[in-house]
Amino acid sequence: MVEQMLVTHSILVKVFLAFLVAGLFIPKMTAKKPLGFRKASFIYTMVFQGIATMIAFTGLIALVAGELPFSFAVILMTVIWAAMMFIEIKKYKLIKIAKLENPETHKVLQGGFIKISILQILLVTIMVVLMILKAKGILAI
Repeated sequence: MVEQMLVTHSILVKVFLAFLVAGLFIPKMTAKKPLGFRKASFIYTMVFQGIATMIAFTGLIALVAGELPFSFAVILMTVIWAAMMFIEIKKYKLIKIAKLENPETHKVLQGGFIKISILQILLVTIMVVLMILKAKGILAI
């Protein structure tokens, strides 16, 4: 059962990474529609939170059910998860209250959306690489 939960966790992380990469296209697709950008950002944030919560839940179940140690890697995953959720919520709130009718504000927010998405992709990728190195025995975290 623990192996199945870890596989589910791993698959969800890969789906999440693909979702983050796909999210990079939102500003480009809504370049001419500021209100469309706001709506797409809302949908993106809700899906982001849903997938991130599923990842945390499967990880927690695997941790508890498998009686896995509460290691540095688990703490690091938890901190990265919390940071990504915080950043995503702040990003959406900023887009929600912004006056997107102003073209310059819209452009700045689109640039920020892309930069934050790249940061989130980098965080997930770093964690995946660390866990792969841990599984191969190269890194002991």
